[in-house]
Amino acid sequence: MRRLLIVGAGGFGREVWAWAQDVAPAERCWGSVAFLDRNPDALGRNLPGAGIIADPEHYAPREEDVFLCAVGDPGTKLRLCRVLEARGGCFVTLRHPSVIVGPGCVIGKGCILCPGVVLTTNVTVGDFVTINLNSTIGHDVSIGNGCTLSAQVDITGFARLGEGVLLGSHATVLPSLRIGDHAVVGAGSVVLRNVAAGKTVFGVPAREVYERKIR
Repeated sequence: MRRLLIVGAGGFGREVWAWAQDVAPAERCWGSVAFLDRNPDALGRNLPGAGIIADPEHYAPREEDVFLCAVGDPGTKLRLCRVLEARGGCFVTLRHPSVIVGPGCVIGKGCILCPGVVLTTNVTVGDFVTINLNSTIGHDVSIGNGCTLSAQVDITGFARLGEGVLLGSHATVLPSLRIGDHAVVGAGSVVLRNVAAGKTVFGVPAREVYERKIR
């Protein structure tokens, strides 16, 4: 039986640990669970059978390891995932038993689909994507690699999210809109028009508040 290593031992990492326990033994490819984090005290509390074993920046994957990344920031998440993958790390997707996935949906590797998530139909989800609690993804939506969708996000039909997009809790994206690579949509915002790459928008309707350079 393989060992699941969760990258990131903060609050979200502990949530992922808990949700991994909800997956039926017959449907999981791992037995034991441990964490990778640069801070050896990051857990802050005892989790039965789990501890921090190494810093992900320096860890050399073993044949029995499989990985999930519980890091919220999309840029950091993508970097760590790609570093571990380049060293031979194998990423799995965690799909909580309560998740609904409709027909025609495609989900990449290394994704985390949290309790209550709904993918309606013909949704495409890239690699290393996090979709948090009770978020709904409408028909024909495309979500790029490394995106992080916070709790109770609503992405409506035909919307397109580029790579590394971050959506705050309760954000809504209207139909057919485009969110550019590494853009940020603030919590509670309603996106009524396309968002360019690297822009941060906030409000109802969402307006630009910041722009960062994309390297």
